[in-house]
Amino acid sequence: MKRRIASWENGHSVPDDFYGPLLCEVFGLSAVELGLNHESGRDASLMDVSYPASPDDAIEAVSRLWRADLNRYEPLLQAEPSEPAWNEASLRWLVAPEPAIPRQRQAGTRVGLGDVAAIKTTADMFAELDDRFGGDHARHAAIQYLSAEVTPLLHGKYTEQVGRALFSTVAEATLLTGWMSYDACRHGLAQRYFLQALRLAQDANDRRLAGSILSAMSHQATFLGRYIQAATLARAALMGISPVATPTLRAQFHAMEARALARTGDVQACKAALTAATNALESRNSDDEPEWISYFDEAELAAEAAHCFRDVNSARQAVAHAENAMSGSHVRSDFFATMVLADAHLRAGDVEEACRVALDALDLGEQLKSARCVSYLAEFRQHLSQVGNAATHDFREQVAEHRLWQATDRLLSV
Repeated sequence: MKRRIASWENGHSVPDDFYGPLLCEVFGLSAVELGLNHESGRDASLMDVSYPASPDDAIEAVSRLWRADLNRYEPLLQAEPSEPAWNEASLRWLVAPEPAIPRQRQAGTRVGLGDVAAIKTTADMFAELDDRFGGDHARHAAIQYLSAEVTPLLHGKYTEQVGRALFSTVAEATLLTGWMSYDACRHGLAQRYFLQALRLAQDANDRRLAGSILSAMSHQATFLGRYIQAATLARAALMGISPVATPTLRAQFHAMEARALARTGDVQACKAALTAATNALESRNSDDEPEWISYFDEAELAAEAAHCFRDVNSARQAVAHAENAMSGSHVRSDFFATMVLADAHLRAGDVEEACRVALDALDLGEQLKSARCVSYLAEFRQHLSQVGNAATHDFREQVAEHRLWQATDRLLSV
């Protein structure tokens, strides 16, 4: 037996049909999560990117994703996103019938609104950590909480009222894990979390949250270079929540559309979307806005506009907007805005100021564990490499020991 175990541990063999199921039972994991059988149909569902057909399907899918993520199942962590999945999800949500009623369960933990409130409070704590330290700082801890504490509640007993509240709150928490995974550049995994969150929000009858999830998908699609798809997702979000839209939500969705359009080079359409975002935000009434969209304010919109004008090569306008984008309260967002400002100065030919601002960004981002932050810095570094003067030489010497700068070495060497 010892020789068999040594063989399994060294990867020379896998447990046979007798020992494999026993190990799965002992560890409470599937064969694929233990690396024993990558071919079974049941385990293949981990890699599925289709929109869940029912609330129960969403519960099962997200529970399995949390568990596989927690156990670092590499094919899932390294998965690529699927463009057809974005199309399917947005269409399925837009034409969905009345929200399904969560199935009444006869067994499991009894769930009340107090349990839902506990999930909300815990997720808010993880959201704050994500904002201050980046997606890779507490992502694993968040998944561990959801897998261990929230999965039993989803499989528990609850009334329709509690079920709707539970689904909405878990959808919001799952959206957060999608953002964290996206920030860590685990793009296929992030997309799967977004899909499950969208289905849960649908069955919670929370159309505002569902629209925000589509907006997150749009943000990711732009980052990945899928600009037409990103614009479509932002428009689907606007269309899908039109009866219950708030000014801040409309502003955020228009801004996502503008970000995508800027990358396509459609300057006029981009500016029109930014104008619509500005007009919407000016009419907001904070008393009627969901709590989770309160972060989107004038500084956030300025940051989005700075991205847009940078991407359409209007460097001076990008500088003007980026200078108004520092909130002082959102570390990662301020890092992004500062890097956009540095890049805009560089494109405007002001190399010394670009280097000074980039150094500020590196100091600001010293505590961030974010692959997206590294990608922003790598893009700036590529542009800087095309400029050769004393300022760039001094800058490279100053930043050589910065953790994020060193991380770009690894990214650019791939």
